[in-house]
Amino acid sequence: MLWTRMELPCWCLLLLSCLQSLSAHNDFFTSIGQMTDLLYTEKDLVTSLKDYIRAEESKLERVKRWADKLDSLTATATQDPEGFLGHPVNAFKLMKRLNTEWGNLESLVLSDTTDGFISNLTIQRQYFPTEEDQTGAAKALLRLQDTYNLDANTISTGNLPGVMHKSQMTVEDCYELGKIAYSDADYYHTELWMAQALKQLDEGEESTIDKVTVLDYLSYSIYQQGEIERALDYTLRLLELDPEHQRAKGNVKYFEFQLEKQKTAGENAPKKEERGKRDTTEKKKKSKKSFSLIPERKKYEMLCRGEGIRMTPRRQSQLFCRYHDNNRNPRFVLAPVKQQDEWDRPYIVRYLDIISDAEIEKIKQLAKPRLRRATISNPITGVLETASYRISKRRATVHDPQTGKLTTAQYRVSKSAWLTADEDPVIERINERIEDITGLEMDTAEELQVANYGVGGQYEPHFDFGRKDEPDAFKELGTGNRIATWLFYMSDVTAGGATVFPDVGAAVWPKKGTAVFWYNLFASGEGDYSTRHAACPVLVGNKWVSNKWIHERGQEWRRPCGLNETE
Repeated sequence: MLWTRMELPCWCLLLLSCLQSLSAHNDFFTSIGQMTDLLYTEKDLVTSLKDYIRAEESKLERVKRWADKLDSLTATATQDPEGFLGHPVNAFKLMKRLNTEWGNLESLVLSDTTDGFISNLTIQRQYFPTEEDQTGAAKALLRLQDTYNLDANTISTGNLPGVMHKSQMTVEDCYELGKIAYSDADYYHTELWMAQALKQLDEGEESTIDKVTVLDYLSYSIYQQGEIERALDYTLRLLELDPEHQRAKGNVKYFEFQLEKQKTAGENAPKKEERGKRDTTEKKKKSKKSFSLIPERKKYEMLCRGEGIRMTPRRQSQLFCRYHDNNRNPRFVLAPVKQQDEWDRPYIVRYLDIISDAEIEKIKQLAKPRLRRATISNPITGVLETASYRISKRRATVHDPQTGKLTTAQYRVSKSAWLTADEDPVIERINERIEDITGLEMDTAEELQVANYGVGGQYEPHFDFGRKDEPDAFKELGTGNRIATWLFYMSDVTAGGATVFPDVGAAVWPKKGTAVFWYNLFASGEGDYSTRHAACPVLVGNKWVSNKWIHERGQEWRRPCGLNETE
């Protein structure tokens, strides 16, 4: 069926009204919850595309094959959007399709006189993910790869723990990840993903990417990591495929010259066997280091993987489960809440079955239209700012060879919304429940913050309270420091997503319907630095949490000051 010129404006107006909910959002990759809207957008595009194909089928056979593939994909995805996007490869490929591949399709059909499909696609592209979204989703895969010690083949084949919607990466996908790493001068990940692309090409996968291009990136990234001999091997393989490749010819001469220099300079260097023995001895010494001496980043990643220290049996025996009524609070006399000790120092407790599925859905319903990129408190000004923070990872911070800018990593990858008690009875009821259980005043607490984590969503190690070197922290609120944190888990997470405390080795895993609670300050008002914590990247699944930051003001009679600094 072809659209008439009278029908097209009506369709456009309807389409615009349906997409208004997307217009205010960006950074799609930071929230799985909001990314589900993109699946329906893509499904609408496929429907429009198939209508166009019926009119031009004889001329656009290539487009028809594309539509059939996406028709099947979106039909599956929209049956369980959050579960589908819980697989990070599916999320990355969604970003890539909407940001890059649909644009290529647009160029293919622009010359045709039938403008219905092009008009629809042009309208919808205003609300598509941006280059930042595609890059963000790609870097999330690299972050997951590092944190959970995953090899490129495991990710490419989709063999992640507990996945329901397995998805494989193509050569083009692997090549795209390698290029994004390359643009950040991240030659470690460039090598991993170009090698994976080459592996799939060697196995016979058809692709528009040729081996010469992949080998060019691969050899250069290996050279940049100082492995000249391996770089030479890949360059020679490149020349076997393209003997006239001028850059490769020059590189071979350069690599051979450098290897000759190394050979001359290395005559007096320790033998490989001796060096290997020394390396092994050093590794054994390092393995004997206590957990407390391991760098924070390493501890964080170990805890995210379920590794790290374990409590001694004596400490473990001091953790209990109990029914809690907060000194016979009237609300809990007949139905006390289930309380479970998670850790002793700092004291972290979990409350089970503390929020119902109906309450969770209501909170998500209220929060989803207002989700915005998560904020953190500026340690100097005390003002909340969008979270994007430069951190050091496996490699030193480097300059981008194209832009000259320092590479950066995301400090917090999520979107959040704030809900007040007067918006809905559910929010008021939840605030009252937290007050009844903790015995702390909620009038001076911050509003309920709801967060949904995106592709590889995480929150790097941080303190919830303001330190002494941050005199203006929370100054705008006028309610003192954050005395305690209450955290609801509003979804189960298939893999990853733990809340970890790197300084003490604690890891608390998400369990839907539960909440954890801890004090950030001692009774003296001094900060408890052992509460430094982080949210691990979500490997598979969709993580929803909500939290309540409770402040000092109003607690004077509810939690009297202690006499000792660490009491």
